[in-house]
Amino acid sequence: MTTRPAPTVDLNGQTLAVRGHVDAGNVVTLREQGEVLIAKAGGPLTVDLSGLDSAHSVVLSMLLCWQRCAHQHQTSLVFQGFSDRLLSLAALSNLNGPLLGEQIPGFASQS
Repeated sequence: MTTRPAPTVDLNGQTLAVRGHVDAGNVVTLREQGEVLIAKAGGPLTVDLSGLDSAHSVVLSMLLCWQRCAHQHQTSLVFQGFSDRLLSLAALSNLNGPLLGEQIPGFASQS
């Protein structure tokens, strides 16, 4: 069995980049790391999801937690680079409205 490296979240300027394979075993740590970075940022952030190689319900949960964290710090997040598979999962979870910015700011459809 091949061991995958832990996923990462890094802040570079006003971009929070998520990379790797997120699953139930590592999402809590990644969520907490992201929340620390969001709190430190002190302004609006773009969350780049193009480096994710997984689409899992725990990813959606993490993104909603980050959105709540940003709101608590009176800032905003804009998500970009999400995969079609992640959007499909959001639709199955009845979150496609929020993901497309209809209920939760920050999610924009890709054109």
